[in-house]
Amino acid sequence: MPELPEVETSRRGIEPHLVGATILHAVVRNGRLRWPVSEEIYRLSDQPVLSVQRRAKY
Repeated sequence: MPELPEVETSRRGIEPHLVGATILHAVVRNGRLRWPVSEEIYRLSDQPVLSVQRRAKY
């Protein structure tokens, strides 16, 4: 499991490349995850990325 410093470094590294970009489409390769993937994910198409955040250390 990555620790907080690695996760924060990754977040900071991808942020300048993602903020302002447009999401083209979403792909769910494996729907059998711990929690079901909401159908709302498919409504992300053509939406801009406003920010990059992490939740806890993940």
